[in-house]
Amino acid sequence: MALRISLQNRLTLSYGLFISLALGILALAVNQFTGKVFNRLVRDNIARTSGEIARTLGDQWRPLEDRFDAGAVEAMGMYFVHQGYIVSLEDAAGQTVWDARFCDMEQCTEVINSIAWRMENEYRLDGAFRRERFPVLYNGRTVGAAAIETYGPFFYSETEAGFLASVNRLFTVAAALLTLLSVIISALVSRTIASPVLKAGAAARNIAALHSGAFPRSGAPVRIRDNYRTAELADLSRSVNELAAELEAGERRQKQLTADIAHELRTPLTCLQGNIEAMIDGVFNCDRERLESCHGEIIRLANLVQDLNTLTSLEWENLVLDKTEFDLSKLLRVTADQFRAAAREKGITLNLELAPCLVSADYNRLKQVFINLLSNAVKYTDRGGVTVTLKQEKPSGTPRSPVTVYIADTGIGIPEEDRPYIFDRFYRSDKSRARSTGGAGIGLAIAAAITAAHGGTITVESVVKPGEAQDFALGGGTKSPGVAPGGAVFCVRL
Repeated sequence: MALRISLQNRLTLSYGLFISLALGILALAVNQFTGKVFNRLVRDNIARTSGEIARTLGDQWRPLEDRFDAGAVEAMGMYFVHQGYIVSLEDAAGQTVWDARFCDMEQCTEVINSIAWRMENEYRLDGAFRRERFPVLYNGRTVGAAAIETYGPFFYSETEAGFLASVNRLFTVAAALLTLLSVIISALVSRTIASPVLKAGAAARNIAALHSGAFPRSGAPVRIRDNYRTAELADLSRSVNELAAELEAGERRQKQLTADIAHELRTPLTCLQGNIEAMIDGVFNCDRERLESCHGEIIRLANLVQDLNTLTSLEWENLVLDKTEFDLSKLLRVTADQFRAAAREKGITLNLELAPCLVSADYNRLKQVFINLLSNAVKYTDRGGVTVTLKQEKPSGTPRSPVTVYIADTGIGIPEEDRPYIFDRFYRSDKSRARSTGGAGIGLAIAAAITAAHGGTITVESVVKPGEAQDFALGGGTKSPGVAPGGAVFCVRL
């Protein structure tokens, strides 16, 4: 099995390596830059010192004797040898006054060899002694020439070497401290990033265990902090919280669904059981009226089971559409005619705003959609009316032109908190389960599934505040004709 590294350790390692590498590159660059500047200063110092040596030798001229003070020149030459400068002096006639390389003192040779060894072995400077001649002047008159040899391209004196060693030690200590600091900062940063991720993972596992029944509920919802300043962490935490909220809402809806199914089955079964037991006990006569009552409840159960089968086939994408080309306005007119008697009986109007519109769809399935929508519209409207409007985005009338059907009513409306769920199975905004309006809460779910199978959408808008007139836009700037408070507009786009 592959080795797994925690996110925090991975981030710590990544940040640590990155910062250490960056600091190493920075230190190397600074060291190189400092070395170049220091070497340039050393070369300038050598050139300046060589010029001063030539001037100092000029001070040793004795004009009255017309010669150099040999003793002073020798003492000065020995001093300069110890400083890394190999000096030889000639007078104006070219006669050697003093030469460090040919003096009788073994100390000179030892010092020269020591300089070469130190430069090559301690400081890794590959080079050789280089000679440069300088005129020796006395009161502006040339009295001789000095040949000064130095280890080139440059050399370090003991003072300069000590300074360079101190700088290198400083860089080493600073690099070690910065590396340690980078590791600490990396650990803190990685912990800051990894902690919300770990909490989100733990919360997700708790959510899964909670909803799978792995441990009892404590009554408190699973939530984590989601106010992080890092956008991605805040989004991750909010997503986990939204998942928890959605699962809780889904569980509530599942419980409500179970209760609704039990209710829808219990009512007709109770009625059947009561009638049959009464006829068996002789309380009721087994006449046509009782049998028709039992038959009605059986039909109701059969319709409920059929609706559930239809919805299941739609939701599992097993529906095969029998598409043909037909005029949608004629389908809407035929469907609306089925509800004119019910509308007249309730004293409401049923208005149609239709124009010929060819579509390619399953005639019977679409008719089922509009039957369900019109049935609800008429059922929940007690005054005002229902308006069916058909609109086509392209006036050409081609079969591929998108069309929209609006079914607007002036009924009781749909509360805002119920709108996201009205297309769920068995969902009813009428929590009292009053039977005056009938229905099992499956019609809208079937309508939504059939519309989706056609590649379309179905949405709803509603007004429920008393005293407000319905004023829904139906596209193209037109408004629904309702004037009574409340109402709903279902919009089917195909």
